[in-house]
Amino acid sequence: MSHAPLAAYPALRLRRLRQSDWIRRLVRETVLTPADLIWSMVVHEGEGQVPVPSMPGVARLSVKECAKAAIEARRLGIPAIAVFPHIDGSKKDAIGSKAADPDGVVARAVKAMKDAAPEVGIMCDVALDPFTDHGHDGLIENGKILNDATIERLVAQGLMQAAAGADILAPSDMMDGRCGILRQALESAGYQDMMIMSYAAKYASAFYGPYRDAIGSGKLGSGPVENPGDKKTYQMDYANSDEALREVALDIAEGADMVMVKPGLPYLDIVQRVVDAFHVPTFAFQVSGEYAMMKAATQNGWLDEDRAILESLGAFKRAGAAGIITYFAPQAAKLLGA
Repeated sequence: MSHAPLAAYPALRLRRLRQSDWIRRLVRETVLTPADLIWSMVVHEGEGQVPVPSMPGVARLSVKECAKAAIEARRLGIPAIAVFPHIDGSKKDAIGSKAADPDGVVARAVKAMKDAAPEVGIMCDVALDPFTDHGHDGLIENGKILNDATIERLVAQGLMQAAAGADILAPSDMMDGRCGILRQALESAGYQDMMIMSYAAKYASAFYGPYRDAIGSGKLGSGPVENPGDKKTYQMDYANSDEALREVALDIAEGADMVMVKPGLPYLDIVQRVVDAFHVPTFAFQVSGEYAMMKAATQNGWLDEDRAILESLGAFKRAGAAGIITYFAPQAAKLLGA
């Protein structure tokens, strides 16, 4: 066997920098820490914890349990929590009336978490789908999702969340112009310091199914005949990449402080393009479907769970994400602190 290539280039042995753990850590290009994580959490109106069947290890938490979780986040070094609500189906209607309820479960959870651990940031989802009986993110008329009428409802919701003590508002609806109108409303109401993390590039994805289970979302296409069977008229087409840059540019111009790409791992190319193009804090959401797939694989013994969690989260950092919203946050933080 000829050894000419190595003889000709004796310096080209890249394995030198991989031979021991200490050197791998020393030359590592991307580092993941608990400070890169936002804990995705579902709050419900009852007591205790209610397991989510499609998301093993995830439970809906009561307001009291959310407060305990905020203390745990602080202990683990997780900087922020993203809260999503589950309300009783009898309280839902076509316009999501309960979305702006100042005495609702979101407002109570935010207040409880900020009282328990004020150092932990709280991000609220500005969206109607947990509160509508049809499961859409907007108001519907003659089978069409109404853009401007939906924004009016979203602004009322966002102002309620700001009054409750939220630190970040995260509009996830994908209505055109909602960041600008929300920013104007916040300024007028005296919330000049309120941060907006826009779901700027949110795709109409198949990976949201377990989340809909977690929040008890209405079934798309069921009930009234005008209920569309999917969200493709307002969320992005997964085939598009340039369009994501246009969406991000609009939201930044309208006053978003940070932007998000959703889902996560199937869209790392979008994360990298956004980071390279705009140089603004860009986050990615490791969504429920990604969580459920990894959990199923690890429970069947097909993947090493701890390694898979850290590798997947590290991929977001490698793509340039400032941080990751994930249901794995507490488990990952414990692994990183070990």
